[in-house]
Amino acid sequence: MMRSMYSAVSGLRVHQTKMDVIGNNIANVNTVGYKKGQMTFQEVFSQVIRGAGAPQGGKGGTNPQQIGLGVGIGSINTIHTKGPTQTTDNPTDLMIDGEGFFVVTDDTNYENKYYTRAGNFTLDKAGNLVTPDGFKVLGYKVDENENITDEIGPIVINRSETKSPTATNKIQFRGNLDSRNDETFTTDTVIKDSLGNSYIVKFNFKKDEAAPNKWNMSLDGIKSQDGKITIPVGNSGVKIEPQSDNGVVLKFNEDGKIIGIGAGAGAEDAINGLKLDFNGVTKGKNGKGEEISLGATFGEGGKITIFDPDDKDSYNKLTQYANDRDIKPYAENGNSSGKIEGFSIDPSGVVSGIFTNGERKALGQVMLAKFDNPMGLQKLGNNFFVDTRNSGEAQLGKPGTSGFGATKSGSLEMSNVDLSMEFTEMITTQRGFQANSRIITASDEMLQELVNMKR
Repeated sequence: MMRSMYSAVSGLRVHQTKMDVIGNNIANVNTVGYKKGQMTFQEVFSQVIRGAGAPQGGKGGTNPQQIGLGVGIGSINTIHTKGPTQTTDNPTDLMIDGEGFFVVTDDTNYENKYYTRAGNFTLDKAGNLVTPDGFKVLGYKVDENENITDEIGPIVINRSETKSPTATNKIQFRGNLDSRNDETFTTDTVIKDSLGNSYIVKFNFKKDEAAPNKWNMSLDGIKSQDGKITIPVGNSGVKIEPQSDNGVVLKFNEDGKIIGIGAGAGAEDAINGLKLDFNGVTKGKNGKGEEISLGATFGEGGKITIFDPDDKDSYNKLTQYANDRDIKPYAENGNSSGKIEGFSIDPSGVVSGIFTNGERKALGQVMLAKFDNPMGLQKLGNNFFVDTRNSGEAQLGKPGTSGFGATKSGSLEMSNVDLSMEFTEMITTQRGFQANSRIITASDEMLQELVNMKR
């Protein structure tokens, strides 16, 4: 039989296989996170008719004479270039903008790990972030202080999650004291105790008649926001620390900038620290004048900072200009408890719960994996890969660090199949198959002529 016929048969086979690869690529043109396959050919061994000869005597050397015996599959590689972005506005949809794979599992011990670029995740009834097939998305857990740890576990968004209340520990005064006006006035702010209860704190301001650039500030009163509880102030209750009989003095220079804060004679010549001291205050009075237990603590260590001499921001927003008065104290922190009402995932993969009290709380961080040789990964179907001996071990890390891509919430990575390239490859593959079939036809005709020689 003619060698050309068998070479052509091998050509038909590999072109059929290449068409299978192209067909699979086109079939997955809209598959989320799909990575296209690319096939190459290589020649198989050749029959040596005559070997090469070295130059000798007056003759030159001769080249080897060989006849190829067909073609084989060189490689079928998975191309891991990034696919285009599809915006979905679904907060559980994620894509990786760069290198890395999401890590998912169906094992309670997290030993069976699978890797995927498809981020079309959803939530199950327990709040687990899962793939469409129910595989849990793995990430890093948070501790009781809401810090991201190195402990690995499923990403859980619990709809019954709550945010604990926080007590106010800092008040900042902002605005202007009218240098033209010397009338006494009162201003207030709302603070929170350790249980999240709200209290209105009032401050009095009075200009020093003997010194035009000095103001006396004192604590006027503290009541619960609903008006049912009054907390005593002064020596027997909450007081400004330190405080003298003359109250707290605020001193300004000729440019309206504050240059002194303190209590007592001469204390206003420097910027001193001032705090509201709640230590020892455990009871208040109701509307009937009866003492009742407050049942909560205030501030940090029982104190709320008003002016911090080491923090210019705590006092440099206070001025005395010939302008309308708009001074007001602001509670810098403190909040009531809240229930989760939504969540978001930032570019670093941190999942944050959004609570009804306006605060946020870290619930976990998405984990990514990368490999020294991504082409060495083996496809399992369902958009999953597993590591092999040639891919290298998974290197785990956090999005946006150590070479890992950032995550994008509300977006999906589409297939990286290029239809124009696939159709071009389809044409060349079809013509290659057609040409090989012609070789078989021509070889058959030659064999027919050979058989006819017997007639």
